[in-house]
Amino acid sequence: MGRRRALCVGINKYKNYPDAALRGCVNDAKEMSAVLTRYLNFAKQDITVLTDRQATKTAIMKKLTAMVQGAQEGKYDYLVFSLSSHGTQIVDVGGDERDKADEAFCPYDLAEKKGQWDPRHIIIDDELHDLFVQLPKNVLLEVYLDTCHSGTGLKAIDLLLSRQPRYLPPPSLAAFKDAQRRPTDTLRTMLVRANHPNHILWAACRDSQTSADALLDGKWHGAFTYFYCRELETAKGDLTRRELLKRVRAQLAENEFTQVPQLEYKATLRGNF
Repeated sequence: MGRRRALCVGINKYKNYPDAALRGCVNDAKEMSAVLTRYLNFAKQDITVLTDRQATKTAIMKKLTAMVQGAQEGKYDYLVFSLSSHGTQIVDVGGDERDKADEAFCPYDLAEKKGQWDPRHIIIDDELHDLFVQLPKNVLLEVYLDTCHSGTGLKAIDLLLSRQPRYLPPPSLAAFKDAQRRPTDTLRTMLVRANHPNHILWAACRDSQTSADALLDGKWHGAFTYFYCRELETAKGDLTRRELLKRVRAQLAENEFTQVPQLEYKATLRGNF
């Protein structure tokens, strides 16, 4: 049995919000699965791919929970989670953010309730933190998020170049105002506050930027995922993470994307950096 497990999620369509459809997320999930097998020593049977109607909140969290439980039982020592979808914000529902908003991710069954996102149908950063913090200290977790939690980075040139932000605002004006006046608990904090020595986060952009769903080489992709996979393939996987980040940032800038991908991990982490 392989000691690696991965979940690659890509959501273009949303059950209750057809007008919010994206076009590159399913391609992202398939491409991430492919590079994991080619360059990161994952077997095909080690990887689950969930797309569109398969990617409900229940299905995603069930699979992640099973991966964490398997790691706790000593079955796995390397877990990967990639998510390409819309991001959004939700006012803190747990009361632990000192009047902050939570970052959240939109599954296929995204829904609202009384003018706010329904917690039963949205994935909140606190939920991921509470799950991942349970991992044994020797287990490496690598998370790839090609999504964003701000809609302020879209420029006119992006519309001309067939680009769409991967961001949905909260479902009502009141919910939007609530989230905007509460500083967001950034996703990198989700990992840092876990105080875990082996958590790695790849984020497609800075907190204040837009992650692009873009037409590249005749197909739709997440811009970050496209250039990440392309650079990894060009180098046949023979790159440190810092070198890979540098190349991906350079490719995005060269192709007139303003987003700047982020690589977050604890300074004490050793390995392929």
